[in-house]
Amino acid sequence: MGGAGMNASEKGNGFALLPFVVFIIIYLGMGVYFSIQGVDMAFYQFPSVTAMFIAVISAFFLGKESISEKFKIFSKGAANENVMTMLIIYILAGAFSAVASAMGGRDATVNMGISLIPVEFLTAGIFIISAFLGTSTGTSVGTIAAIIPIAVGIGEKAGISIPFIVAACVGGAMFGDNLSMISDTTIAATRTQGCELKDKFKVNFLIALPAAIVTFVLYLFFGRPDVVSSIGNLDYSLIKVFPYILVLALALLGTNVFIVLIIGIFSAGLIGIFAGNLTVVSLSQQIWIGFNNMNEAFFLALFCGGISEIAAHYGGITWLIHKLRVMIKGKKSAELGISALVSLVDCATANNTIAIIITGDISKNISKEYDIDPRRSASLLDIFSCVFQGTIPYGAQLLTASALASKFGLPVSMIEIVPYVWYCWILAVFALISIYIPYDNWGSSKKQQFEK
Repeated sequence: MGGAGMNASEKGNGFALLPFVVFIIIYLGMGVYFSIQGVDMAFYQFPSVTAMFIAVISAFFLGKESISEKFKIFSKGAANENVMTMLIIYILAGAFSAVASAMGGRDATVNMGISLIPVEFLTAGIFIISAFLGTSTGTSVGTIAAIIPIAVGIGEKAGISIPFIVAACVGGAMFGDNLSMISDTTIAATRTQGCELKDKFKVNFLIALPAAIVTFVLYLFFGRPDVVSSIGNLDYSLIKVFPYILVLALALLGTNVFIVLIIGIFSAGLIGIFAGNLTVVSLSQQIWIGFNNMNEAFFLALFCGGISEIAAHYGGITWLIHKLRVMIKGKKSAELGISALVSLVDCATANNTIAIIITGDISKNISKEYDIDPRRSASLLDIFSCVFQGTIPYGAQLLTASALASKFGLPVSMIEIVPYVWYCWILAVFALISIYIPYDNWGSSKKQQFEK
């Protein structure tokens, strides 16, 4: 459909992408401004939802229809089946994470892992613990916040470089963020591309696992402490780790994600009640807290769904695909285009969920045009957004890791951590290799079709 024969409607209208440009300019601009001012967590001072709300307002200046007509278009996108499914999964995932943490599950998982690891393998062990906790909870920042305080203290006693052990934690957390069935990035990637969580996991896992194995081996060789001493006993209860294992197992077995999360919420709640960490009232409060913890992702998905529909209605998506088509020569370059697009947006917004939501519809159209399996496009979106989210110094992951390490008297800057986040760099290499040598095409004979 390319070439000089295209008419204006087939080429689309680039101006229809104005809302996305408005969002990135405001969000990126404010982040840079606060960075110059020396404000901590600069890219998180101006709320992303507020920037997206301004972008929504700008969307209503497109076209000549009445406000009522434009609102109908916006509502069609915001109320799209995929968007609504994404929203419900978000709040259920938030509730599970909050309840499991409140009943002591997160602390139990960290303590159990560190207690079982020989000190000489501590760095590699921290990577594995972070990977498991990140996969179980679906939150990389939460994983970093739980593990860093313990890891840096033990690392200092063992004579391990603090940036090194912090980077191992960040890398493991990004492994979990990328693969977790309840991660907001996985939910966004699968819903925008029209594939099942478990199927995206299987494709994604074939890229992430080799990267994780290589990283683990490197940490085994280069992460040995100068001094080998006992870690000491850390209290944990195996039953409190059970809800995480249950959710992970059910998801891998292909159980409906809504059922998985509801089972996870109430299994964690019952364990908490019987253990004395929760009451029926505090359980209900934690569920509500979990819902609220996901409000940023919730509103971003809702607003972005509406904006995407308006942009598509006025030809913005068509225009962008037409421009990309000039650079895309086939399936491989289309996959590179998707990867580059989400990477650039993540660098601009410092939020991998936002990056996937913004680029999801565009990537789906490119994938459909070049016959890319939706599981494959979902994996690329999630992988490259996580690669850059785990390595940009102004992202929440490295900012949190640096702040927590410094809080415990071991100052380390984000820049010092970046070179040692080996997992993210190695993951990018394996993902690029998979584009040219598609070893991850699991179940190609069962290729799924896009949801209509």
